[in-house]
Parts: sequence; C-alpha cells; structure tokens
Amino acid sequence: MCIGKPMRIISVDGVAAQATDGEREYLIDLSLTGPLAPGTHVLTFLGAAREVIGKDEAARIAEALAALQRIMAGGEAGDAFADIEQRGPQLPPHLARALADGCNRA
Repeated sequence: MCIGKPMRIISVDGVAAQATDGEREYLIDLSLTGPLAPGTHVLTFLGAAREVIGKDEAARIAEALAALQRIMAGGEAGDAFADIEQRGPQLPPHLARALADGCNRA
C-alpha cells in the first residue's frame, strides 16, 4: 500500500523540487504535475508529486497521518478523523451515481 504524504514546495529546478513535510526536506519529482511555484502544496507518493492540494487539505492529511502513527504506538487518534465521523461514510461519485440509477445488486 502506498500512502500519500503532503509536502510544501520550497524550490524548483526543472522537474525536480525541494519540498518539506514540516520536519525534513526531500527532493521530489514534478514530472506528473509540471513546474510549480514555491509555496505550493502537493500530495506525494514514492517521491513524486501526484497532485496539487490546498494548504487546508495538506494540514488535514498531515494530521490524519500523525493520528495513525499515534494509534500504531498505542495512543489515541484525537480529533484527526472528526470530519469523517461527523459526515459518515460516503460513496465515491461514480458509485453514488450507480446507486442512484438503481444499480444496487448484491
């Protein structure tokens, strides 16, 4: 399983960028996103930026990952998943459309 990690671009050199997760700096590949301005937040997988995300989304993802680390260490998640708990589970858009169209076969 591959987990996306949010990062903020520090500097760019062609299709490579220095980025930070708030603790460490990494060299990441921008081939999938194209050149990005410093300060841009991206979701990275295996050292490559896959998509541009907003600052708030980056913070939510970072908090969720930190909560998972706390849980794995025997701690509590805290409020990291409060948004999910409040809204309940949601189907991806393509499955919600299929369900609305009557495709609810078991």
